[in-house]
Amino acid sequence: MNTVKIKGMRKAFLLMSVVASFSTAQAQSDAPKYSNEFLAVGVGARALGMGSAYTAVVNDVTSGYWNPAGLLGVKGDLQVGAMHSEYFAGIAKYDYIGLAKPIDSSSTIGFTFVRFGIDNIPNTIDLIDPSGNIDYDRITSFSSADHAFIISYARKMKVPGLQIGGNAKVIYRRVGSFGKAWGFGLDAGAQYQRNQWRFSAVARDVTSTFNAWSYTLDQRTIEVFTQTQNDIPANSVEVTLPRLNLGVAREFKFGSKFDLIAAVDLENTFDGQRNTLIQSDLVSVDPRVGLELGYAGVVYVRTGVSNIQYVTDITDSKQLSIQPNIGLGLKIKSVSLDYALTDIGDNSVALYSNIFSLKFDLFKKPGS
Repeated sequence: MNTVKIKGMRKAFLLMSVVASFSTAQAQSDAPKYSNEFLAVGVGARALGMGSAYTAVVNDVTSGYWNPAGLLGVKGDLQVGAMHSEYFAGIAKYDYIGLAKPIDSSSTIGFTFVRFGIDNIPNTIDLIDPSGNIDYDRITSFSSADHAFIISYARKMKVPGLQIGGNAKVIYRRVGSFGKAWGFGLDAGAQYQRNQWRFSAVARDVTSTFNAWSYTLDQRTIEVFTQTQNDIPANSVEVTLPRLNLGVAREFKFGSKFDLIAAVDLENTFDGQRNTLIQSDLVSVDPRVGLELGYAGVVYVRTGVSNIQYVTDITDSKQLSIQPNIGLGLKIKSVSLDYALTDIGDNSVALYSNIFSLKFDLFKKPGS
């Protein structure tokens, strides 16, 4: 690789680090550690089965979520992906749908929609009638849901093997008729492939994502909140600080039928010390490791570990905790069906969920 290629690659990777660090320094003092966490769950059973070690591996419609640069791997005229999962015995529902379409041989666009919500929540504000009697017929229901709308664009660079991408995302969060928030943010991603090696960098919320919350409470609701000693919510702004994901993957071939992909991701946050494997006041690093074994490009077996951290038990002693994940995949022509057994991050086997996702390519008919 000559000097010009190396410089071009460095610029693409280092620019995201500089922007993320600059934005973090501006907003870190008053921002919460956890914001818009529904976007940290993940989409696609292939990625979740590999423990979310996926930013260097992704090359399909789910790139709009994991790394927009990967959209250039879409080969059909239109690729569609979808996933539905449920958590906490079906109380919370997580839905994803994605679209990706190549513009030409050097660029691709994509659209991603994510919803994480709890529906049919009882509203007991008017449970007691004006006479002081309990009337269950007065109970209504509402939903609390978070939505993300993401538009992605990816393009090949002049440096062989290098491709970059970006996301513009709109966040809409709503709690019944009581409160709602609108937010806007930007992501940037890059992938570089050389022989069997793949490298990636993804800067999420590079300019920080700001959610502006507004509340509409009638007098009756305020009275009930006061009587039950609940805080009256006030209009506010919630900030999601930047984070930088770095990934590397290596592909191995075994004969003419078997191939193996090994991947490692490092998610770096800059909002103070977190309970991650590597932690400091400056940066906390959350590592993830994933493997995918494929046979004849049809059947896939996957595994991965994530959420590696030390937890304190009832005796105040710390133990290393690791979240294992497994998955299977089946690809028949232009249709892929993937399955994963995974958790959303609490390391409790009782709350593991079965995840299914579907992906298919649409091709234009000859002569159309």
